[in-house]
Order: sequence, then structure tokens, then C-alpha cells
Amino acid sequence: MKSLRYLALATVVVAFGTIVLGSWTRINGAGLTCPDWPLCQGHVIPSLANGVVFEWTHRLLAISVAPLVAALLPVAWIQRRHSPFIAPVTIAIAVCFAAQVLLGAATVRLNNSPWSVVLHWGTAMAFVAAASALAIFAATREDREAIRFDGSGSAFAGAVLATTATVAFFTMCVGAYVSSSGAGLACLSIPGCVGNVVVYTPGQLVQMLHRIAAAATLLCAAGSLAIASSRPASGRVRAAVATGSALVCVQVLLGLLNVALRLPNDLRELHAANAALVFLSFVVATTFAMLDGRAPVAAKQSITA
Repeated sequence: MKSLRYLALATVVVAFGTIVLGSWTRINGAGLTCPDWPLCQGHVIPSLANGVVFEWTHRLLAISVAPLVAALLPVAWIQRRHSPFIAPVTIAIAVCFAAQVLLGAATVRLNNSPWSVVLHWGTAMAFVAAASALAIFAATREDREAIRFDGSGSAFAGAVLATTATVAFFTMCVGAYVSSSGAGLACLSIPGCVGNVVVYTPGQLVQMLHRIAAAATLLCAAGSLAIASSRPASGRVRAAVATGSALVCVQVLLGLLNVALRLPNDLRELHAANAALVFLSFVVATTFAMLDGRAPVAAKQSITA
């Protein structure tokens, strides 16, 4: 199972780097410097000037994910009997990767339209989340915390954490739409929009939707932290929830600074990358909670053995 874990971790690192670089490329206005696909300006290696280096490097990094996935999928399928979670997660990884390749081409052909950017970003994050979960599942046979921990009550905690991860994912996708549609400064006042609670333009509407979703993420994170602290939970669940909750607070601060400082590129990218980390933190917490829920069974099997 070590080979599966290392392959999954390598896939997560390279894929996350690809996502961050892709976001940086778009934010810096270089997303269409390669107007064709799979070539770039008709060449395998184009002239790397005027932002082309960002888009071309992003594509090169994206291509490097392919051999990792090609190695990961058969290894995961062979090891699927070791955990009931491995098979469905492996299928999810395959589906997300195939969809992501198609969406990458579609995003170029659609000139980085807001909806294509959202779908491209959301699928990429779903892919990284599935690979992260697979890495954790692959490590469970070597991890004894689930056996020591009494997982009673983990189902409720897992449901709360999964809800938080879902809300964070929705917020992140709405944020991608806000950024790609140029609505980042549609509302310059807080908490209202241009001094009004009721908004009228599409940009103002989506900006306020993003703020409402962000507030929901903050509330869900606070609820997850309270549940993880007050109810029986393993140390790894509490650590993941605490990390995610801290990152949510950082995210709110970054959002306020982006509006106050009129969207500097560095802060925009930090805001996007931190949003991805918030989502992944609660995915990891949910995965741990799922494993802890099976702890009594694992403990019983260990004792009878």
C-alpha cells in the first residue's frame, strides 16, 4: 500500500501546483496567450514571451499529471480489496481526470468564459480532493489510531464536516466566477453593496452571492470546530478541522483586503490558493471521520485475530 500512498501524494502535489499556476496565469491575463490546443501558437515550444511562459508552463505541468494518473489507477485497482473506499475513489479520480482534459481544451476554445473557468476549476479541485482521500485510505493499514479510537458518533461529525466541505466548494466555485467575470470590485462597500442591501447588476448579484456563501462557510467551520471539540473525535479529525477553521478566518481577511486594496494580483492569487486549502482541509477531516466511524469494527477484528 506504500506505493499507492506515495503515488497518490505525488499526484496531489503536482495537480495542486498545476491548479495554482493556472489560477496565476489567468489572474495575470495570460490565459489566452496560447489560443490553440494542444499546441501553443502552433508550436510545441513557442516563444516564451509576453506571458506565454505562464500558460505554456501550466500546460506542461498539467501534462505531467497524466503519467502519475496512469500509474496510480492500476495500482489502486489492484489494492481495492484492502479498503471499501478505494474502488469508488479510484473511479472518481479517473472520471475527474478525463473530464479535466476535455475542460482544459474547452476553456481555451471558449476564451476563458466564466462558466468554463468555474467548471475547469471545480473539476480540478474535485480531482485533488479524491486523490487526497485515496492517499489517506492507502495509509490506513499502517495507521493504528483508528483502531485505538472509539468511533461511535463519528457518523454525525462526518456529515457535518462533509456539509462544510460542500459549502466551501460552492463558495470557491462562486469566487472563481466572480474573478473570471470581472465582478471582483462590483461591490466596494461591506457588508452591503454600493451602500445598498438590494443589488441590481449581474456583477453585484454574484458578488453578494459569494459573500453570503463565504459567511455560510464561516458558520459551518465554526460549527465543525465546536462539534469536533465537544464530541468524541480523534486527534487527526480535530487537527484537520482546526486547520480548516483557521484558514477560513485567513480567507475572510484576504477577501476584505482584496476589496480594500482593489484586487492586487498577489492577493487575488493568495485568496484563490487559500480557498483551495480550506476545501481540502475539510475533505481531509471528512475522510478521517469516515475512517474513525469504522474504528469499532477494526478494533473487533484486531482483538479476534
